[in-house]
Amino acid sequence: MFLPNRNALHGKPLDAADAETLGISGADTVERFLTHRDNHAMTPLHALPALAREIGVGTIHVKDEGFRLGLGSFKALGGAYAVFRLVLEEAGKRLGRPVDVEDLDRADVRSVAAKMTFACATDGNHGRSVAQGAELAGARAVIFVHVGVSDERISAIARYGAEMVRVNGNYDDSVRQAAQVAAEKGWSVVSDTSWPGYERIPGLVMQGYTAIVREALRQLGEPPTHVFVQAGVGGIAAAVAGHLAIVLGDARPTFIVVEPARAACIVAAARAGHVVKVAHDQPTVMAMLECYEASQVAWRVLARVADAFMTVDEHDAVAVMRRLARPAGSDPVIVAGESGGVGLAGLIRAMAENRTDLGLDGKSRVLVINTEGATDPHRYAELVGLSPADVLAGKLAAEATS
Repeated sequence: MFLPNRNALHGKPLDAADAETLGISGADTVERFLTHRDNHAMTPLHALPALAREIGVGTIHVKDEGFRLGLGSFKALGGAYAVFRLVLEEAGKRLGRPVDVEDLDRADVRSVAAKMTFACATDGNHGRSVAQGAELAGARAVIFVHVGVSDERISAIARYGAEMVRVNGNYDDSVRQAAQVAAEKGWSVVSDTSWPGYERIPGLVMQGYTAIVREALRQLGEPPTHVFVQAGVGGIAAAVAGHLAIVLGDARPTFIVVEPARAACIVAAARAGHVVKVAHDQPTVMAMLECYEASQVAWRVLARVADAFMTVDEHDAVAVMRRLARPAGSDPVIVAGESGGVGLAGLIRAMAENRTDLGLDGKSRVLVINTEGATDPHRYAELVGLSPADVLAGKLAAEATS
């Protein structure tokens, strides 16, 4: 399914609050915080020349978030960053003096953090980031997961000391329960989705993702002409599209949002002109994107700066996982989880069905993001036919003989 953005807001400037969140100053703050992370490193940008020739575009570059901050996904940039910001704000109030990221390890700041509890709902990756952020800051985390979250993903969160709460229902049900329990107990909700009256913290989460765009623009020889980014509630897509619009202005690339056909809440918002809840039917293999109601903040941004919306099917996502694990020609091996390669799957489908609509041709410079590595290694092996370790071992062997 393909839908051009016909919203009346398309092409209009971002709201002032969103421009501030996703702009240059906010990205500067994110980078400054990242310099205080022991394991921070710029993630790689891979070129896929063989695939580009095969489908008929000039270049394809993949920003690979599969090893970001040791958490295996882009979500590492958002939840933990928001936790740090909230801890420092509370410490500043209680201590009566300014505090900044370099103060996070001070005993008086950690004493404040120890009295704070952060809650969120997650499909897996966001909860891991919130839990890691809370552990690093000396706070407590309670993470709500729905029945579709695998035991491996739950264990990956719990190892950061978080308390895990199982919720009957889907992701949206876990969001509601996390918000309800947190309100009753006085906890802080660090959600990657927003709703009326709750926008600032999801905005901080989105602000964390601007690091991806800033790094990619530095790594690319010239800006992309087209960007395909996957969406769950829309946070990563909105952060990337919004920051690109701010820093590149009229030279911004054509931006396409890609979703699973079975959980297309951004497409539903585009059709309706506002956020709506879509019916839950069959689960999608793209587990990290299985969301049925878009974030209010994300949609407000995407209504203005996304140029088209599209869906991909289950087999599209799996085919890209396999292609990246067994690349052609000189293309590098990339480990992409079930949701990681969905932007690339969107590009491949668009080249077959919508290239004219999007102005895609042999001169197009396309950027996509591998949003996660094998965050559930067992599921990855089931779908790809190789374990992540075997895929990476093949990559290392190829590098050794080249």
